Amino acid sequence: MNLQKFKSLFTLLVFAIIGYASHKVIFHFWVPKTYEDSFIYTVELLYLFFFFFSSMLILVLDKVKQKSINSVGYTFLLLTTIKMAIAYVFLKPILAANLEKTPTEKMSFFIIFIYFLTIETYVTIRILNNKQ
Repeated sequence: MNLQKFKSLFTLLVFAIIGYASHKVIFHFWVPKTYEDSFIYTVELLYLFFFFFSSMLILVLDKVKQKSINSVGYTFLLLTTIKMAIAYVFLKPILAANLEKTPTEKMSFFIIFIYFLTIETYVTIRILNNKQ
């Protein structure tokens, strides 16, 4: 079995687990439990949402790499734009809420979004650097 195909997904999984654990530790010490309980989307749901889309993006990029390495960058930009549009739809209820916990929830959403975008960029760079 060729495990090299799954190296990018494994990298994503490891970084997602590290990010989630760090996020929960930070929330445990600095965010009141009542804030976290009243979030529109739980931290777990956001991590699952972004992990799902990131893994789909990485799988598509691996397929595109097999067909044409020159199209990987354009595909990354297209899929990232689509993901951003879907994330905005998820973000709209948070933006519409005007509660005391809303700034914390917005910051949490954007940190998770940027974190997964960084991971995707890192994996894409690794895919592009392995032009075999």
